[in-house]
Amino acid sequence: LYFSFFAQEGMLFFYHIKDEQYEMKICTDILQPISSLIFSPDYTLLLLATEQGTIYTYKPAHSGEAVKLLDACSSCFLAADFLTPGNKYCVSVTISGEVQVWFLEDGTCLSKLNLDIEVHVT
Repeated sequence: LYFSFFAQEGMLFFYHIKDEQYEMKICTDILQPISSLIFSPDYTLLLLATEQGTIYTYKPAHSGEAVKLLDACSSCFLAADFLTPGNKYCVSVTISGEVQVWFLEDGTCLSKLNLDIEVHVT
């Protein structure tokens, strides 16, 4: 028994794999290409970042729609991750080098730091 999530274009897919058979289901479509996805430490929440700079949350157990958490203001988000322990906060970094801490419940920006350097993925 194996469960997997996969993002392509703007769609989040769920795969349930057992032995040599699998079942694929579309979980949500956010209509923007997904650049990264990461599970919360307790695996109850997915954080989805798009190429356009929007961050969504998705609760796999509830099989609902993804919820838009925040949009990039000055530049696109390059990456986002959960701050542990817990699922209350996430941290993001923009291409322009701005690091931000967000409250996941309502998308409030709690803190930001500008690194004054352009950030790249290698």
